[in-house]
Amino acid sequence: MQGKGPIGVFDSGYGGLTVLKEIVQRLPQYDYIYMGDNARAPYGPRSFETIYHYTLECVQWFFTQGCELVVLACNTASAKALRTIQQKDLPRIDPSRRVLGVIRPTTEVVGNYSHSGEVGIMGTVGTVQSESYPIEIAKFFPDLKVYQEACPMWVPLVENDEYDKPGADYFIRQHINRLLEQSPRIDTLLLACTHYPLLIDKIRQFAPQGMTILSQGAIVAPSLEKYLANHPEMAAKCTTGGQLQFYTTDSPADFDNHATRFFGKPVTSKHLDLQSFKC
Repeated sequence: MQGKGPIGVFDSGYGGLTVLKEIVQRLPQYDYIYMGDNARAPYGPRSFETIYHYTLECVQWFFTQGCELVVLACNTASAKALRTIQQKDLPRIDPSRRVLGVIRPTTEVVGNYSHSGEVGIMGTVGTVQSESYPIEIAKFFPDLKVYQEACPMWVPLVENDEYDKPGADYFIRQHINRLLEQSPRIDTLLLACTHYPLLIDKIRQFAPQGMTILSQGAIVAPSLEKYLANHPEMAAKCTTGGQLQFYTTDSPADFDNHATRFFGKPVTSKHLDLQSFKC
């Protein structure tokens, strides 16, 4: 007999809460478990093998919590671990469960927003170096020109509560200018990091007038809604009590303090010791 459980939402830290926020607003009826692997964050600079190992470990923990569906609300994990987990691990662990990411839903639609046929991707060093976005976008919009800019200081600005301070201006302006130096015809900007929505006011301030700025949560949430509508057998496995649970592999007090900023309302988390969890 198939089990039922909450929808799992995973990130290496806090950023995935910006995605969860949009998902809960759109699909409030479901139960959710969010887990941030803060003790091992950031994932971005780590090797492919390490990111894959960490992500798989966390996915397996979600499965022990009864989750039939897990969303990797993390660009690095989506870029470097998702495909291997889907193709190699799920058939072995449980072929009926599903793990989804944030890159595919975004790349399926990004070209629809551009009139010039040129889009810019702002992301972490790891996401940009993975080339995941240009590769995936080419499948859906082969004629779209894609330019990337890595923004290594943007996540620290958010995590150190500097995202709305004057000190952030230099780094926001610098990377937008570098991207536009690649092509002034870029008219659509994709924020390919779940931390970046907290910087959106500053990004709008320094981006050209009329530029379309896309954040992932606003795209992933309707995509998940569509996925569940198209897969009623999976929707039936997701419990509908409107409950939210939060876990962190680091300090719950520290997590709650930061998480409230990302999620937009108070968060109370529990500590998760992954070392005591055996796959």
